[in-house]
Formats: sequence, structure tokens, C-alpha cells
Amino acid sequence: MRYVILGSGPAGVVAAETLRKADPSAEITLVCGEAGPPYSRMAIPYLLRGDIEEAGTHLRKDADHYARLQIQLLQARATAVDTNARTVDVGGQSLAYDRLLIATGSRPSRERIPGIDLPGVQACWTLDDARAILAQARPGTRIVQMGAGFVGCIIMEGLLSRGVDLTILVRSGYMVRRMMNPTASGMLRRWCEAKGVKILTHTQPTGITAEGGVLQVALADGRVLPADIYLSAVGVDPNLDFLDGSGIALAQGIVVDSNLQSSVPGVYAAGDVAEATDCLTGKRQLNAIQPNAVEQGRIAALNMAGRPARFKGSFVFNVLTTLGLVSSSFGEWQGVPGGESAEALDEVRYRYLNLQFDGERLAGANTVGFTDHVGALRGLIEGQVRLGVWKQRLMADPTQIMHAYLAAAHSVA
Repeated sequence: MRYVILGSGPAGVVAAETLRKADPSAEITLVCGEAGPPYSRMAIPYLLRGDIEEAGTHLRKDADHYARLQIQLLQARATAVDTNARTVDVGGQSLAYDRLLIATGSRPSRERIPGIDLPGVQACWTLDDARAILAQARPGTRIVQMGAGFVGCIIMEGLLSRGVDLTILVRSGYMVRRMMNPTASGMLRRWCEAKGVKILTHTQPTGITAEGGVLQVALADGRVLPADIYLSAVGVDPNLDFLDGSGIALAQGIVVDSNLQSSVPGVYAAGDVAEATDCLTGKRQLNAIQPNAVEQGRIAALNMAGRPARFKGSFVFNVLTTLGLVSSSFGEWQGVPGGESAEALDEVRYRYLNLQFDGERLAGANTVGFTDHVGALRGLIEGQVRLGVWKQRLMADPTQIMHAYLAAAHSVA
């Protein structure tokens, strides 16, 4: 059996390892889109901060890990898939497969403004990006960053640790709008500003020019900001372009069933490119978080090897650390039609907890500074636990969430 895996992030690596256990004699090829050993993008902020060396970003620390498991690493990018011939075009060659897993992850969204290709304009998504930033970022380096989403926030500490002068541009009125309500976002903004970050909301660049080796970032309101580095962090898009003409059904991502198989038999998807169902709502969506990618890689591999396994659906949650302040979102944190909500707010201590209810169940939550409640919130929301009398207690005091979780676990046991 010939297994080909496109993408060497967490989904691809776990899939390759799972396939080796399930099918000891199979031929497994892991196609890596970048040079070097497979690594975790989520480790890049720690590299920027100086907490780890590059080797610390590697998903597996033993140098002979893949060779020992007889997993062939192919340093190339897929350019096309022929599902009729069961081949993938990679690096100028045609690679045949019996089962194919597409786990090609995401790429940075590209801003459509003049000057986006100038030297000094930079993303922060790959190890090459991190190397370029580390080579230039030093005390006093002026960085203008467009975007304050998840990626834009997790890299702030690494940048500030190098003494840079950091200005963040936020097109919308608040930061991390895809995981935080306005109250939580406002608290995060005040925290960042107190740490020395300049944040400009309701603004975006109209173009970038270079004068005397310095970038000039023109804003819509007429201001011009000088910058040594312009950091574009406006989101990510799934890597799907090479699937044009493949016959694989696409929506936002690759449409998959509960086995993570695509519309083409023998072709599976996992991670950022897989459009699977949400375990709470049943709606199809992309869920680009590492725990989801790992589980999908494992489930897809089992099915590829003929060992039936069902993906129960993705659970939307994010835990973000921004300059030491931990925030999180779970499930339907925006609320549900006809639902109820309760919140606790402590502006001085940067603590905020917002709960969203759907009948007797906790449907979603936003938190800032409540680090001890992450497991309890996930357990109650993902488990769709009926709260009973604890619903009214939480409505009166949301901080009792741990007591409600323990009571629910005890009643289930």
C-alpha cells in the first residue's frame, strides 16, 4: 500500500506515525512544503522570544525519528492532484498513491495594497519569516504590524522582548474579533497599551513606499508611519490552489465526511484544509487549531489503513496568551438566538468571564485572566452537560464555574 501525505505539520506527522503503526509494511511518503525537519508554527513565538532554539520548534526531537519509522520525507510542494490516475505532481515529478491525505495547512492572507512586495514587508508564519525578523529586530527597530488576530497577538511578546517600537493597526474596532466580544477585546487592548504597544483602531494602510531605506506606511486617514519592518498579520487561508481541476469537492475547505474522506474515494483531508462538522452545531466549518489537526490526522490515517474510525466533529476553542495575559473562547461564545448570558468583570485586575447559555446547557464562553477555568469550561460546553440548578447559580455568579463542573461530573459518574 502506498500512502502519500501532503503537508508535514501536526496533522501530517501524526497521520504518518499512525499509518506506520496500523500498516507496518506500507510505503509512506510525507511531502514537506518547506526545507528542514517538520516543525510547529505555534513554537515560533517562543523562538522570537529567545526561549528556544530552532531545534525546539521541531515536532519530533530525535534526528532519526522518521528514518527509524521508514517514513520518507520529500522536500517539495504539490502542484496538482490527478485523482483519476491517482498521482500527485510534486517538485517536477509524478508521485503515485493508493491513499492520499491532504494536510497542507494554511498560508498568510495577502493584503492587496501597493508596496506589499517591497523589501522589509514581512509575514510571520514560517521559520524563514522568523529568521528574517530575528535578523533585523533590535532595540529601537520600528515595526508597524497590520492585524491583531490570534497570530498577531501571540507574536507581540517576542517582538517586544527584542526592544522594538511596535505599532499595531486594527481595521475593525477591536482586537481578536473572531474569538472575543468587545468587552474582552477592550480589556486586551488596554493591557497591551500598558505594556508599551501603540494600537490604532479603525484604520488600515492604503499603500507602502520606501524612501532612503525606510518604509513609509500610508494610512487611510492621511497619516504616514515610518517603519523598518512592516509586518502583515491579517489572517490565513487554506492551501487549496493546487487542487484546481482535481474533482475534489471544495467549499471554504475540502468537504469531508465523518471518516474525513473527501468526495473522491481514497482521498482524505485533515487540519486547516478540512471542512468538517462542528460537534455542537453540526454546521460545516474550518477549525484551524492544532488539537483539531492532530485528532483529524489520527482519524484520517486509521480510515486510510482500513481501520474504521469516526471523527466526532470539531470543537471550536482558542486559548491565547498576549504579553502574559491569558484569554480564551469556547463554542458559541457570541451567544445563540433566544439564549441567556451572564458575566463577571474586574477591570482593575484584568479579569473577565462571559457565559452564554442555550436552555439548561452552557453553549459558549469568553474569558480573560481566568486561567483555572479552561478545563471546566471546555468540559461543560463540549460535553453539552445539562446544568440543572447550577444554571441559575452561574447566572448569579459566573465564577462558580468550577463548582458547577465538579457537580456535573459527580452526577454523571
